[in-house]
Amino acid sequence: MAGPLFGKVLIANRGEIALRVQRACRELGIGTVAVHSTADSEAMHVRLADESVCVGPPAARDSYLNMAAILTAASVTGADAIHPGYGFLSENAAFAEMVEAHGLTFIGPSSDHIRMMGDKITARTAMAGLGVPLVPGSPGALPDLEAARAIAAQIGYPVLIKATAGGGGRGMKVAHGEDGLEEAWRVARTEARAAFGNDEVYLEKYLDRPRHIELQVMADTHGHVVHFGERDCSLQRRHQKLLEEAGSPVLTPAERDAIGATATAALARLGYRNAGTLEFLYQDGQFAFIEMNTRLQVEHPVTEMVCDVDLVREQIRIAAGQELGYTQADIAFSGHAIECRVNAEDPETFSPTPGRVTAFHAPGGLGVRVDSALYAGYVVPPYYDSLVAKLIVHAPTRPEAIARLRRALDEFAVLGIKTTLPLHQRIIEQPEFQAGDYTIHWLEQFVERAFPKQ
Repeated sequence: MAGPLFGKVLIANRGEIALRVQRACRELGIGTVAVHSTADSEAMHVRLADESVCVGPPAARDSYLNMAAILTAASVTGADAIHPGYGFLSENAAFAEMVEAHGLTFIGPSSDHIRMMGDKITARTAMAGLGVPLVPGSPGALPDLEAARAIAAQIGYPVLIKATAGGGGRGMKVAHGEDGLEEAWRVARTEARAAFGNDEVYLEKYLDRPRHIELQVMADTHGHVVHFGERDCSLQRRHQKLLEEAGSPVLTPAERDAIGATATAALARLGYRNAGTLEFLYQDGQFAFIEMNTRLQVEHPVTEMVCDVDLVREQIRIAAGQELGYTQADIAFSGHAIECRVNAEDPETFSPTPGRVTAFHAPGGLGVRVDSALYAGYVVPPYYDSLVAKLIVHAPTRPEAIARLRRALDEFAVLGIKTTLPLHQRIIEQPEFQAGDYTIHWLEQFVERAFPKQ
């Protein structure tokens, strides 16, 4: 029997993702509570929420990461559940536990699964035991440099030293030969300690021309697990995604079905619940699991466009105890979707560009979607991630989607600050992009060619 939905949801986030969750709640008849820092008092997610609570000063650690303040806000407003969005506390197992301990529902996976997948070693171990293919590497954290040398010699160079905690490309260094292993080991551990307070690292084979393919999954509390196909997230700079596609230009439906069946079977055995994304490297027709994100992804809209599904709505329904109500066979994939992340950054130097938006015009028309919290007069603060908008297009075919994206980028206007819109205009004109012939290393090489003075 379907459980009742919530009366009120507190959204523990800001910007476009807070608006995205608000929209899903509004369509479900659920009240919303926005939390905000003093720097975000005029933000759009605050203006449009049913209620809002200031949870601290501008620094994220004192506001959006302030678990006590957020739980207090939920208590005083009478919220039934908390949606964490992405980033901030979305993959914090302790926060998920605290939410449940306070009698509220955490709209996401269990704290046990967040904790398991938050450490890349335990994630790899769990997935290997469930039959999911891995990149060759060390079975666990490396105890010392000599262990790294032994495993690297066994699997062959180049190798990648990676932090067991965190993400975003921090604590990751490539060693192309034995003479570079010691420096990669030292730098990766130093970065990991500074970024995550944990200097444990492990080792993987470094693939020279992989695609970054991720699979969107959803699981209810009744044992049902489905996937909504793949996203190609190979266009990255310094391990940060800039443009994503659904589906991948290089994957066949048979390959999608095969990796989807493997992933959903594994998560069913694990007893996973709510939304999740399994990330793979794909090269020479082979998939290799690298990590799992136990949350909604920034790039979820491209999946929504090709599957005609509201993933946030599904998260809320599942958290309320409802069944999926459909099977894998009911999920259809239609057309092609592309997302451009629009950052408040200089398009050549990538330096952050906070400041006042003097004019804002979003493109429109058939198959065009813009997720953004910008408006004319809004001041982009310097304290948070630089993402300010996402432009998503959908069309029957990839060439038509590229043509629609070109048109939409030409219409998009953000004045007063520099953004990465001009960079996207250059990327989509490159022959390699138009042919779908790129790897996770392509964008870095393109930027070096296009802006040699960096």
